Amino acid sequence: MLPVLIHALEHALEDSIPMLPFLFLAYLLIEWIERHHGERIESALAGGGRWGFVPGAALGCVPQCGFSALAANLYASRVITPGTLVAVFVATSDEAIPLLAAEPGMWGTLPGLVAGKVAAGIAAGFLLDVPLRRVLPAGLYGGYAGHADEVDCHEEHEEHSGVLLASLRHTAEIFVFILLFSFLLGLAFEWIGQDRLTDFLLAMGVFQPMAAALVGMIPNCAASVLLAQLYAQGAISFGSLFAGLCAGAGIGLAVLWRVNPSWKQNLFITGALWAGGSLCGVALQWLL
Repeated sequence: MLPVLIHALEHALEDSIPMLPFLFLAYLLIEWIERHHGERIESALAGGGRWGFVPGAALGCVPQCGFSALAANLYASRVITPGTLVAVFVATSDEAIPLLAAEPGMWGTLPGLVAGKVAAGIAAGFLLDVPLRRVLPAGLYGGYAGHADEVDCHEEHEEHSGVLLASLRHTAEIFVFILLFSFLLGLAFEWIGQDRLTDFLLAMGVFQPMAAALVGMIPNCAASVLLAQLYAQGAISFGSLFAGLCAGAGIGLAVLWRVNPSWKQNLFITGALWAGGSLCGVALQWLL
């Protein structure tokens, strides 16, 4: 038992430690963008009106969950449409992008992943805000009324500390997640066998992206870290990774259920995220 644990820990450290400089540089850039351009980004999101799903999808792909939390509050305040909200949620990748960027072998995957999620976000936003806007009941549609009542993103931006310290803190937190999941995956591979576990997950076929979409909806960055780790280990397909990251919105869903009083609207948006992510993932799994 002890040799297995030690072996799994050694592999986890070997896989995780080389990521540290890449993770730090990624979070340093993210912190700088958020602090120096955060207000402009928020204004662009809130000022998009009926076509806000386009900037929403573009801004949502910035790898952090603050914009999804902001979008949830803007939607609850009737400043943005449900299409804009869903576009931000679909494009959000939380911690997966920095994690994959820290793996040089994954660099070829990143452009297609980011571009695909932005395209999916725009498509989902267009569908909700153009053809379905005239079909959905007003009580279910909700959102844009052309004004804000009170906007609070419920996000701690760490502005009391410097960019360098905030980047180091974020890097350390995610490194712990990576190390933990690498260790647990290593144990699973040791006990079950990597080939057997990978074959089982891949044998799920159409159900794998659907299950990944459910995992992605967990309102915590751990979900995106787990999905990225499974994909990097070859245990899930690109379609499943895409499904999970499209359905995931970081803490956005949790904030939506907290601040928006209509449970019907919240349930509709939650279901739309899962269905849209699953559909995209299944389609990619068939095509690739």
